[in-house]
Amino acid sequence: MQNNKFDFLKNKKIFFIIPIAIAVITIVTALIIGVPVDIEFKGGTMLTYSYKGTIDVNSVKSTVEEMNLGTVGVTTGSAFGSDLETVQIAFASDLGLTAEVQAQVTEKLQSTFADNTLELVNSQDVKPSAGFSFFLKCFVAVIFSFILLIIYIGIRFRNIGGWSAGAFALVALANDVFMVFATFVFMRLPIDANFMAVILTILGYSINNTIVLYDRVRENRKLYGKKLTVNELVNSSINQSLTRSIKTTVTTAIAVLSMCVVAILSGVESIVSFVFPMFVGLIAGAYSSIFIAGPAWTVWKNAHPDKKKA
Repeated sequence: MQNNKFDFLKNKKIFFIIPIAIAVITIVTALIIGVPVDIEFKGGTMLTYSYKGTIDVNSVKSTVEEMNLGTVGVTTGSAFGSDLETVQIAFASDLGLTAEVQAQVTEKLQSTFADNTLELVNSQDVKPSAGFSFFLKCFVAVIFSFILLIIYIGIRFRNIGGWSAGAFALVALANDVFMVFATFVFMRLPIDANFMAVILTILGYSINNTIVLYDRVRENRKLYGKKLTVNELVNSSINQSLTRSIKTTVTTAIAVLSMCVVAILSGVESIVSFVFPMFVGLIAGAYSSIFIAGPAWTVWKNAHPDKKKA
């Protein structure tokens, strides 16, 4: 009990206000300027061009964005079964691009990148049904995992009021999800498959930190019994598990941040839109496990103390 280097419960209101304030700002921002959505979720038109030499993806994107045709995504690759190098431009829009607008895009790209000899090899309209089906399946998976987590935590930590602990573990996870969403909103990253991949990854990482905390609370309850109040019990447990949580998070965050830097320098936007939100999610996961899950649970336990059986 001499490990209480920091009182996490003393300033719990501040710790609760910070994510709430970020959530409110994010919602207001999303309502005012909107949230960019990738073509697979919104639908639109996808144009594929062959090219020669070396082409700058960022230059292609900035050139097309000057035409104000909505959210634009640009990727490069190779045509299947041939040696052609291709650049694929996705325009996310509800109606898609007309043949006239497509011709204007092609003309502008051919004049801007005359040395690359761009030729249109494919044009197709994309419907949002496939993306919506994917999103729905991921949403069902998240809800199902939430239910299993509550059952697991409720049974494993039943000696310390596991059902309420499970509920507040989900509150912490909800915060992590919202912080990732805030990253996409403020960085103007389109909501796509990367968004769902980051969410599912962060949920597994964050719940691990929270379960480590609850495990420490359970062990301290066995060790000290009723000698400690709920606040003292949780505060001591957070301090004891703090070093492990910080080391794990910092180690993983450094690796993810290194990938992000390499992706930025290489101009690989598809990787940046995954690893940077992942980095933010890791920080949010550590924050919610330390400053939200435990302190919020103590508020509930103090308001609903365990009743002794007659």
